[in-house]
Amino acid sequence: MRSLPLLLALCSAPALAQRVPLTTPAEKSASGVIAPEVLRAHVRFLAHDLLEGRGPGTRGDALGQAYIAAQFEALGLKPLGTDGTYFQPFDLVGITSSTQELSFKGATNDVRLKFHDDFIAVSGVQAPESKLESSELVFVGYGIQAPEYQWDDFKGMELRGKTLLILNSDPEDDPQLFAGKTRLWYGRWDYKYEQAAKMGAAGAIIIHTTPSAGYPWQVVQTSWTGEQFELPAAEGPRLQVKAWMTSAATGRVLQMAGRDLTALQAAAQKRDFQPVPLGVTVTTRLTNTVRRSPTANVLALLPGSDPKLSREVVLYTAHHDHLGKKEGGKPGEDTIYNGALDNASGVAAMLNVAKAFAALPKAPRRSILFAAVAAEEQGLLGSQYLAEHPPVPHGRVAANLNIDGANIHGRTRDITVIGLGKSNLDATLTALAKAQGRVVKADQLSDRGFFYRSDQFSFAKRGIPAAYFGSGMDFIGKPEGWGKQQRELWESKHYHQPSDELRPEWDFSGAVEDVRLFFLLGAHVARSPEMPRWNKGDEFEAARLQSLEALKGQDTSK
Repeated sequence: MRSLPLLLALCSAPALAQRVPLTTPAEKSASGVIAPEVLRAHVRFLAHDLLEGRGPGTRGDALGQAYIAAQFEALGLKPLGTDGTYFQPFDLVGITSSTQELSFKGATNDVRLKFHDDFIAVSGVQAPESKLESSELVFVGYGIQAPEYQWDDFKGMELRGKTLLILNSDPEDDPQLFAGKTRLWYGRWDYKYEQAAKMGAAGAIIIHTTPSAGYPWQVVQTSWTGEQFELPAAEGPRLQVKAWMTSAATGRVLQMAGRDLTALQAAAQKRDFQPVPLGVTVTTRLTNTVRRSPTANVLALLPGSDPKLSREVVLYTAHHDHLGKKEGGKPGEDTIYNGALDNASGVAAMLNVAKAFAALPKAPRRSILFAAVAAEEQGLLGSQYLAEHPPVPHGRVAANLNIDGANIHGRTRDITVIGLGKSNLDATLTALAKAQGRVVKADQLSDRGFFYRSDQFSFAKRGIPAAYFGSGMDFIGKPEGWGKQQRELWESKHYHQPSDELRPEWDFSGAVEDVRLFFLLGAHVARSPEMPRWNKGDEFEAARLQSLEALKGQDTSK
């Protein structure tokens, strides 16, 4: 579906390069300060056991923030937090839920599921208790309302007080619908919980499979247990209980209801799908410990040199948090989620980009804003807070360049652009990669929905064009398929596990090339007369036009 915009974007690269030089000698020289030993050193500190996994609101979280702020200060960057500091503090609401059982009662018998093995449930409310009491279970397919596709899985059914059983991902049988196998926002778990709440449901249960989630059940077990964080509750509908359930456990529940999961999945692929009341009720009770804890985004600014364009910023982001410590570990067990790749390496990359900008003999025309954001692992909360409380209006943010993870396996012949075809940033990035002797490829795991799983999504929703990319999978000196094997091994063994630690064999040579691309792309945007834009018809184009229109109103009022 994005082939035409992508073609137009890529074909425009030479024209853009003619109008604005792709790079300058000063930028090329400054990019030389980006070095593997500097990347490794930052990762070594941020992923050290002393920081105890940088869990939000912990001492390790504060230590990570302090380290990043010190690095910004050493580079001579201006603090852009509150009260003349580098910190933008905000509160998180931490909720630790306890439950042992999720029970389903049918006409003649019942099924009782075991917490952790069969299901994971968390509170949807910031209260001491949340519960489902004999709530009717309704299968609602993918739980999607998408007017642009003439798609509505709810069909006007009254769902208040009920519990919705929802398929993960989005329909992919028809390549003309929902971008085929490419995951969209509609396929994300947070969208599904949000829609269920809008329907007035009491609970929502997402059916987990490794292909539909993009990660195994163990990732749900680690990511959705222990303390869960949110921003303080705003007005609006909320679920009582949010849950995940294994496909095997779902099969047992449906068998009791006289239904077959495969048949229900097949029905859900079509527009005429109707919600299916299952004749089953759900009961569970969660006791919750609720507390507030402070965290902060760390913000620094390199002021631009142009009297007018310096009001606009190029925004770099990387999340500084991870998962903290594992609860209930066995004696001698590693219980620290160090988060070396995810995302100490991304912060290290951003600090290297900041070092390169500081090395320029003259600041770029636009200002450069660096934001190490908090609580990404808990639902992009730090970037959400920054997007809701921006230091400059959304319409003055030229672009967001987000760094989530770095290449640890060596140099590649390609780079992977998540969301390729969405904006005209692709043209410049393609030309810069070509200058490195590399080619740009679209997301080679597009079914995972990565564009909606990292911090650039918080800003894209508000119309800010975003670039999110990393190394490809064609590694120099490695056999075909090796890169994909490494990616799959990482996801199955180390993603969101205590084993995400800095290792001696990590090779940052490819990361250096990627980080230089991040720097050179931002530098190009910072000196170009026009700001980047979403491609025509993109899902975020309307939000951008609204933010620019609002900016006109502000300028007029002044």
